[in-house]
Amino acid sequence: MKDSNEFILGNIIKLMRSSEKKFKLGNFKGAIDDKMKANAMLKSKSCDKKIVEKYREELSSLYSSKFDLIFDHKLKIDETKRNQIVKMLEKKSNEKLKSLDYKGAIKAYRRAEKYFSN
Repeated sequence: MKDSNEFILGNIIKLMRSSEKKFKLGNFKGAIDDKMKANAMLKSKSCDKKIVEKYREELSSLYSSKFDLIFDHKLKIDETKRNQIVKMLEKKSNEKLKSLDYKGAIKAYRRAEKYFSN
C-alpha cells in the first residue's frame, strides 16, 4: 500500500511539474490537461490524506514567492472562505475551458491551487 501511495504521489508531482513547464513555454492547453489529470488523481478514492498533504507541501514549494499576495490573504481568511474561493476559481477555470480559453483556464486553476497550498 505504501508503494502504491508513493507511486500515485510521484505521478501527481510529475504531472504538476510538467504542467508548470508547459505553462512557462506558452502551451496552455497542455498545461491545463496535465493539471486536470493530476486533480482527477487527487480526487480518486486511492488518494488518502497523506498524499493530499504532501501535494499541498509540493504546491507551497512550487509557488513560493517573496511577494505573494494570495499567501497574505490566506492568513486573514478562515478555512471555509478559502474553500469557497477555491471552488469559485475551479468553476471559473471550467467555464474558460468550455469557451476554449486555455490561458484563462490555467491561470484561474493555478490561482485556486495557490489558495489550496499550505
